Amino acid sequence: MIVVNTETVPGHEVAEALGVVRGSTIRAKHIGRDIMAGLRNVVGGEVKEYTEMLTETRNESVHRMKEEARALGADAVVNVRFATSQVMAGAAELLVYGTAVRFR
Repeated sequence: MIVVNTETVPGHEVAEALGVVRGSTIRAKHIGRDIMAGLRNVVGGEVKEYTEMLTETRNESVHRMKEEARALGADAVVNVRFATSQVMAGAAELLVYGTAVRFR
């Protein structure tokens, strides 16, 4: 499954747009990660605990979007975008969306 943030895929001609597909996940803060992040905030530097959590969250959201596209028979997802929103104190949603397409 090709996933791009552009409108086209070089070398491929879009025959059909199948519609918007999306994937999302909501993650809450973890007390262990919060403690480590707080300590890191004192000494400075990257908050690796949150970086790892966001990487896992992005990967899961993209996986869910690709599964939705596969169910439609898509060859690719174009115009992919990411969005985040806070859904409650300490929890945020990461949403990825794009247009599922079929090539000629």
